[in-house]
This record gives sequence, structure tokens and C-alpha cells, in this order.
Amino acid sequence: MAQAQASLPDFAELVEDTSPAVVNISTRQHQKAGRQAGMVPGMPDLEGLPPIFREFFERSIPQVPPQQRRPQEREAQSLGSGFIISADGYVLTNNHVVEGADEIIVRLSDRSELEAELVGTDPRTDVALLKVKGNDLPYVKLGSSSELKVGEWVVAIGSPFGFDYSVTAGIVSAKGRSLPNENYVPFIQTDVAINPGNSGGPLFNLDGEVVGINSQIFTRSGGFMGLSFAIPVDVAMEVADQLKAQGKVSRGWLGVVIQEVNKDLAESFGLDKPAGALIAQVMPDGPAAKGGLRDGDIILRFNGKEIVRSGDLPHAVGRVKPGTSASVEVVRQGKRQQLQVTVGSLPDEGEALVAQAGGQEKRSNRLGVVVSELTADQRSNLDLKRGVVISEVTDGPAAVIGLRPGDVITHLNNSAIDSVKTFAEVVDELPKNRTVSMRVIRQGHASFITFKLAE
Repeated sequence: MAQAQASLPDFAELVEDTSPAVVNISTRQHQKAGRQAGMVPGMPDLEGLPPIFREFFERSIPQVPPQQRRPQEREAQSLGSGFIISADGYVLTNNHVVEGADEIIVRLSDRSELEAELVGTDPRTDVALLKVKGNDLPYVKLGSSSELKVGEWVVAIGSPFGFDYSVTAGIVSAKGRSLPNENYVPFIQTDVAINPGNSGGPLFNLDGEVVGINSQIFTRSGGFMGLSFAIPVDVAMEVADQLKAQGKVSRGWLGVVIQEVNKDLAESFGLDKPAGALIAQVMPDGPAAKGGLRDGDIILRFNGKEIVRSGDLPHAVGRVKPGTSASVEVVRQGKRQQLQVTVGSLPDEGEALVAQAGGQEKRSNRLGVVVSELTADQRSNLDLKRGVVISEVTDGPAAVIGLRPGDVITHLNNSAIDSVKTFAEVVDELPKNRTVSMRVIRQGHASFITFKLAE
């Protein structure tokens, strides 16, 4: 027991050395808020009261004519954390800490306050870069998040619930975490206690180097429940450098819709185990299309980085400078191929494709569907060169796997479907009791599904 206690780290010196560079951030946002109907100027705002009390007070307050009512100016405040990264006053924090702020105040460890200029923000990574006036300010040492190991001790310093310079510690529990709606950040997952107010604060390794920016928690109560997530400092500094140089961030883009490769899909595509990112759809005229990538390709490596899960691909692509040529290793029809793709620039907004059903019925088949050729309008609207459209689903496997009229089938059992005739031939040759993949486009969104014909 004594040996175990002796091996535990002492964080006191680390905190003493690094805390002067950690700052508290508050924001002010001036909001125009209409008064309660007929309230007397100078009376308190009742908006925050429970309805039963609000009604009671409203009945007790004298009413005033509409022409005497004036809008009330309210001041919203936000509390978060941040850290100084250079002696001349550049500060990193989260975008959501300063979003919409009219005024940003940075409070240092000596309790002095400085007004900060917003250099730029990047909502996609939730990083914001600030600048305060000053010389010889204390600043942190930057580490490398790529060298961080799972199980390593880490320390967070911040202002949870407004309590300045609170210190919590824990270990790295995972790396490269993908979170819902956060495609461009491979988060560091820790069990360090993080609460509201810690956002934007630094995550240190035992060498006193910043390895991440504390950003999010998973919670059902509103407070810490054992999972916290930090933006890797390598990602944050790439963003900060771009914000400092040009005020905005450009990141790489392939122009593909991808999905996870599960066990059944891996079997249908001839892989030994689930791996990579399956391309469900290639955007027309995008970088992937110009580089020769196709629907149904499984990307296993991108620019030398192994793609274990589909979520690894956006992280890898986003960090590549637009206009750069990148190597892509794919599995296509069971064989590995190397391609070179010139990475594009991620657009501000994606374009949606809209599918339209129609066409003439042709024939039924073992799947239990009636299919027809794509019309010229359907090919144009969906930008498709091949496929057949389902006009009717009868009893059979198609109904079981959820196919619907209007779905477009472009690939079946790793074969491209360019006509009703080809579709019928492939269906007739489908193997029994083996996993088969099918690429389906529904309302403009493509995905691969799997099934077995048990006959």
C-alpha cells in the first residue's frame, strides 16, 4: 500500500508553475429585451420567476400606457476559462465561451483584468483565439497531443461554476474520440472532473505542457459524470495559426458521404475484419470524383494514416491543406488500389441531393421488388450514371430489409447496376446464406445495407 501511495504523482509544483498563465474569461452581451406588458419603468424583470409567482406580481404592478413602455437593456454574462500561449498576449479558449459576445474580459491570476480582442473563431473545432495587450505575460508550454498515451496522468485548471483556479486530475481514458456532430476533432477523452466554467481551460501532462483544451462533457445532470473531452492541442494550434494569419480556417475536403464498415459489410466486401470508411456516395465534381474514387470503395489509409473507423477519415482529411495531393489506399471489388487525390477546400455549406421516384415497371425478382429504369430527370436530379428505381415492394427479402418504392439501387453484391437487365442478372446469381451488400439512395442520401438470401 505504501509503495502504491509513493508512486502517485504530486501535482503541486506543476500547478504552481503553470497556473499564472491560466485565465478566467467573462463576456458581456447587450440584449434588447421587451418589458413585461404594462410594467412600470424601474420595476424588476419578472421573466425568471415561476409562472404562479409571475402572475401574482403582474397583478400587483400598476399598468402603464403602451406609449410609455421602453425596451429594457439586459446584460448577459458568460464564464469560462482560457490560457495565454505567448508573452505578447494571445489567448486560446473555446468558441462557445465567447460566441456572440460584445465584450470579452480576461482576468489574470493577479486579479487584474484586460479587455480582449477577438482575433477569430472556428465553430467546427470550437476554438477561439483572443488577443490582450501586454508584454512579458506568463504563458504556457505547449506539448504534443499526438504523443499522449492512454492511461497517462493529466491535470485541468479552470473556473468551474466561477471558482477560479480549481485543479482536477485524472487519466487519459481514450484518444481519437468522434462525437456526434463533431466531425473534425479527434477528442481526447479523460476522467478529469470538468464542469461548466472549465470550458476553454488547459489540459496539462505531467511535464506541465498543454496537451488539450477542455471542451465538452457527457452528462444527464448538467454536471460532471465521469466523461470529459478535450480538443487536442495539435489541432487547436493549427487552427490558431490560421486564425492569426488570415482570420479564418481552411480545411481539407474530399466530397464523399461515408459510413461505418460493420461485420456484415466487411464480409460482403471481402475484408477479414471491419475496417476503414465505406464511400456511400461521391459528390459530383468534388475532389474524390476527380481523383477517381467511386461509390463502394473502402478507404483503408489516407495520406499514410490508417483509417480504422469511418470517423478517422474526416479528422485526417480536415488537417490536410487544400490543394495538396494526398495518397488514398482503397479496397475496390476485393482488391487494394492506390490513388492520388488533390484535396479540396471544405465548403461552408453542403449541397443536398433530392431523389424523385418514377418510371415504368419492368419485372419482379428473388428480392421481391419491381424495378424500372431511371428517367432522364432522375439521372439529372441525382447526378447518376447508373441504377434502377424501385417502383413496388412485394413480400420477400426486400420488405424485410426495409426497401421502399422510390429507392434507387446502384450497386448489388459489389456489381454496378446500369440497367434493369443487369439488376436481374445479378439478382439471379446472388449466393445463398452469405452476406450480400446493396447500395441504396433514398431522398438523395446513399448508404450500403446488407442482407442474406436464406433459400
